[in-house]
Amino acid sequence: MTDGQPAPRIRVEALHPMFDEAASRWAELLGLPSTGDAEFALQLGEDGLQLAELGPQAPGPVRVDFVEGAVAHRRVYGGGSGQMIAKAVGIQPGVRPSVLDATAGLGRDAFVLASLGCDMTLSERQPIIAALLEDGLARAARDAEVAVIAAQMRLLRGNAIELMRDWQGEPPQVIYLDPMFPHRDKSALVKKEMRLFRPLVGDDLDAPALLEAALALASHRVVVKRPRKAPIVEGAKPSYALEGKSSRYDIYPKKALKP
Repeated sequence: MTDGQPAPRIRVEALHPMFDEAASRWAELLGLPSTGDAEFALQLGEDGLQLAELGPQAPGPVRVDFVEGAVAHRRVYGGGSGQMIAKAVGIQPGVRPSVLDATAGLGRDAFVLASLGCDMTLSERQPIIAALLEDGLARAARDAEVAVIAAQMRLLRGNAIELMRDWQGEPPQVIYLDPMFPHRDKSALVKKEMRLFRPLVGDDLDAPALLEAALALASHRVVVKRPRKAPIVEGAKPSYALEGKSSRYDIYPKKALKP
């Protein structure tokens, strides 16, 4: 990612003195200050690690929560293996592919696939988002109901292109990509995740290289999630697409997934 914008100023802070020591560890790990002027704060409190924009008109904080909220609702009521994402990665009776989510973000899609039985590897290159993921997975592992799903999710930190090019061991059967799409739709501003993360992540201008590396590594297929009307990622052409109301999944099959 590079869009020429200066990096936002971020500090780490504890929401209660009891979290001072843990907050200091996060600050050291991420190379961030614990004091001073900032546009964003990585905050540690009773609900775990969260990212908050500071100042007036700021939306609420964002955290990774696999136990409650929208992700939990989707796990229970989301439609199971009938969901479009399940069809996109090739889930079918007797088939639960191993999947690398190379643009993990907040891990929601990865959690859905893990809840359906896929072994998931998550790759996230933005250190703060990776920290939110790590914290969310740790809290999920402590929940009796969700721990079995979290156990199927492995987090890798770093640039996904380099990780895929230097992959060691058995390659993932499916690689799932959801590159950040260049921001044009003003309605996207209402999504606080976008408002918070776009200054950190920018647009995935290296999406073509991401797709090329994925196609070289995946043993069975690559899936690219896109806004429904967005152009395909530059490079190889998908064989077909699954289209929903707001998103579509471009499918690049290499080999059939079989039970």
